Amino acid sequence: MRIIGGNLKGRRFNPPADKWPTRPTTDFAKEGLFNILANRFDFADIKMLDLFGGTGSHTYEAISRGCQQVTYVDKHRPCVFFVRELATKLQITDKIQILSMDVARFLKQQNGVYDYIFAGPPYPLTWLDDIPDLIFEAKLLAADGLFVLEHNANHVFKTHPHFEQLRTYGGTHFSFFSLNQSIDD
Repeated sequence: MRIIGGNLKGRRFNPPADKWPTRPTTDFAKEGLFNILANRFDFADIKMLDLFGGTGSHTYEAISRGCQQVTYVDKHRPCVFFVRELATKLQITDKIQILSMDVARFLKQQNGVYDYIFAGPPYPLTWLDDIPDLIFEAKLLAADGLFVLEHNANHVFKTHPHFEQLRTYGGTHFSFFSLNQSIDD
């Protein structure tokens, strides 16, 4: 795995993930997503939330591109330990808050507001389809913010009231949500 853009561009990291319950986003899909995000945000001005953070790939990418405030949430302790170690090696510990906890519990307890929220849950997660509602019910998204949910073709969100667009990269689907009306209307 590698960081695609920004001041950490080209840095590689190899999590010992062969036995982890993670599914890292491919570099191809991540690059496509971050190209879209770069046209929408100035990363230096946003506060990001990375749910089901796994190996931390999205967190590192956002920080590399200038994000100064990232909250990373994952309950798998080996992932959390790996992210803490790599954050230290990359010298980005001042830009990342690492929370070792269940995302459902985090969503019930959290009261912050984020400009960009990314969720990359395990595809078989039984409550994956509920994640957009939980995000909006918790009022976690800033007025002009963006929530991106990674999923596969088994999940469709086009009828969600906050759905904006769908981008597909191979088997990886990114559904975009905002408080604004859909740009596909």
